[in-house]
Amino acid sequence: MLMLSSVQLPDVVAELYNRSLDVLMSLRERAAAQRSGPKSLPRFSISAAADLVGRTSAAIREAEKEGRLPSNERTTSGRRIGYTLKQVNEMRAAFGTKPWRDPEDPVAVIAVQNFKGGVGKSTISVHLAQHLATKGYRVCLIDCDSQASTTSLFGYVPDLDLEESDTLYPFFREEEMSSLAYAVKATHWDGLFLIPANLRLYAAEYELAARVSRGQPLLLDRLAQGIASISDSFDVIVLDPPPALGTISLSVMRAANALMIPTPPTVMDFASTTSFLAMLYETVSTLNENGLPVALNWIKMVASRADEQKSMQREILGLMRNLYGDSMLRSVLRDSAEIDNATARLMSVYELEQPVTSRETHNRALTHLNGVNNEIEVEIRKTWPSHAERLAREGIL
Repeated sequence: MLMLSSVQLPDVVAELYNRSLDVLMSLRERAAAQRSGPKSLPRFSISAAADLVGRTSAAIREAEKEGRLPSNERTTSGRRIGYTLKQVNEMRAAFGTKPWRDPEDPVAVIAVQNFKGGVGKSTISVHLAQHLATKGYRVCLIDCDSQASTTSLFGYVPDLDLEESDTLYPFFREEEMSSLAYAVKATHWDGLFLIPANLRLYAAEYELAARVSRGQPLLLDRLAQGIASISDSFDVIVLDPPPALGTISLSVMRAANALMIPTPPTVMDFASTTSFLAMLYETVSTLNENGLPVALNWIKMVASRADEQKSMQREILGLMRNLYGDSMLRSVLRDSAEIDNATARLMSVYELEQPVTSRETHNRALTHLNGVNNEIEVEIRKTWPSHAERLAREGIL
């Protein structure tokens, strides 16, 4: 067996890293070539736009005729071109149907967290953020994970396209910084902003741990302070933390007021989630004892990457529903080739201009994603007093 010396090993690792970056660059270029241009969104028909806005198609046509809305583009044959999300949001402004929270309502800060990788954490974070932005909410998605999977889905090769100054790292390091606004980036998705990540956050993990161990526990509140500095601009902030119990994950728990726990219905993942819940209990108890309480408005388990054609997964899914009751979402995020194929293109399913697999598979993936995201939207709105009357009219409260 060939043994690498301590001198050779760094060179071998560096070579493997550089080769991997080359592949990522190729994947990004191929994904861009498969699109007709820069990242964009599928357009909405007038009926779909009307559903999103909460008005009728006739009302939209009337507003365009009266000049309250600009006339939509048409093809040379006179057929309407679909509306962009930006145009849909302009309609919401014209009709007064923006779903924003009132200033007195708390910003929803949702951590999508499990200490095991591969459970669909980034997939859920990105699709949730995009879904809420499509519904008209002002959303910021914060990638707290140095692996930067969420950032990659927005078309970045993190360690090539981003500097450490584009991430949370400077805010964790420099206590005199008062705002996270420097890191907030607009995305191609109207109403959705991103604070990206790259490998430098890995260094922040150790630096924070060292400083906390030297008697600076309040550094665990840095993320919460940063979120407070930008919260007036957003209705929902989604946090994608690292899959480990470290100082950044602790900071996420201090900053969040809601928690989603993705759990595939397999024996290994269920066992891992059970351990996660034990660690979460111990962590929250320790933080409480040290004057750093964790306050969550809700916790929701979500079955992710599920394949209900497998009898064991059906059995475990039934077990989870019995165990967790109302703490588990009714909707299930099923394993989908459409999600996998979209991810391979550094995209979400919501971004696909047409199905990659089949129309049936695509629509099924959308149904599952929308089911999960609609339930979370309701949980968010329940925490906003200004939405209570509307929720009552909708039969939810």
